Amino acid sequence: MAGVLFDRACKRFGDVSAVKDLTLDIRDGEFMVLVGPSGSGKTTALRLLAGLESLSDGHVTIGDQIVDRKAPADRDIAMVFQDYALYPQMSVFENMAFGLRMRKMPKPEIQERVTWAAGVLGLTEYLRRKPGQLSGGQRQRTALGRALVRRPHVFLMDEPLSNLDAALRAQMRAEIRRLQQQVATTTVYVTHDQIEAMTMGDRIAVMKDGELLQVDAPDVLYAEPASLFVATFIGSPAMGTGRWKCDETAAGLVLRCGGAELAIRKPVPRAAGAEVIVGVRPESASLWACDSGLAGPVDGAVSYIEALGRETFAGVDTEAGKYVIEMAPTVRLGIGERVQIGLAAGALHLFDPDTTQAIGKV
Repeated sequence: MAGVLFDRACKRFGDVSAVKDLTLDIRDGEFMVLVGPSGSGKTTALRLLAGLESLSDGHVTIGDQIVDRKAPADRDIAMVFQDYALYPQMSVFENMAFGLRMRKMPKPEIQERVTWAAGVLGLTEYLRRKPGQLSGGQRQRTALGRALVRRPHVFLMDEPLSNLDAALRAQMRAEIRRLQQQVATTTVYVTHDQIEAMTMGDRIAVMKDGELLQVDAPDVLYAEPASLFVATFIGSPAMGTGRWKCDETAAGLVLRCGGAELAIRKPVPRAAGAEVIVGVRPESASLWACDSGLAGPVDGAVSYIEALGRETFAGVDTEAGKYVIEMAPTVRLGIGERVQIGLAAGALHLFDPDTTQAIGKV
């Protein structure tokens, strides 16, 4: 087993910087998720680690060895790809054993490793079948098994679940996490799906435009986002945001937009007249009630309804910006209906409108 270190790693393609000065320390046995939108640099970072792309600057370390000049085959890694990359003419057993045979491993050890992995992954009864005779989930488990039998220092997974339907993705998320905890192998997992990131990672590294914006445990990223991008990218539905102006009153600092007013109960580094972006998670916003203890009311119009059975969310366009509120499924609202909403004091995330960095939570 081994940890991984990106040490000021950079990758440039001509004038385009795909990865910019990436420094990320991944602990031995950790499940690290790289997440971000398309073009954020997460897959390029994985390819740098795998040796499929050469570094423009910086270093990559696996365990105690700098691997910048090592070929992919010499880095003791195993990759799981989005398209499974199985040999269609080979059986499940042969696909899983292929890499071991290329290393001229003794047949009894190959048999032992493949049999063990098939048992862990629930593939024992499918070992003689070919990929065309398997479901999507079984093919993905075969690809995982092929990596697992290698017993590498590091697993690399590049969006391995994106070809599966929603129900199977949820099942495979749980299976991959269980498997990784069982074998305790350092894993670097790339995805654009923040739900995958939140449910699978020990820590999550959020990337955008080739830069690492924040790396933290899932609950910390959700509760304490360091920037507006992280705040709105992590969480589903996304955090609602709006622009407010600070104003000083006899009772203290308040935030105002039109006729709405939010009292600030904690000191923030903003003078009267300055603007801030106020972000609120959907569970901290709801329809206004005078005795609710919420800050507000804030007037707005319903722009969309998202009914999910056990919970319902509504987008509300206000003068400040768009907020999302959580409602009981029994509440019925219409698109365009005027409503008043309240925001939970103590759950307001403040961001600098110029730098978009977090400046406090009040």
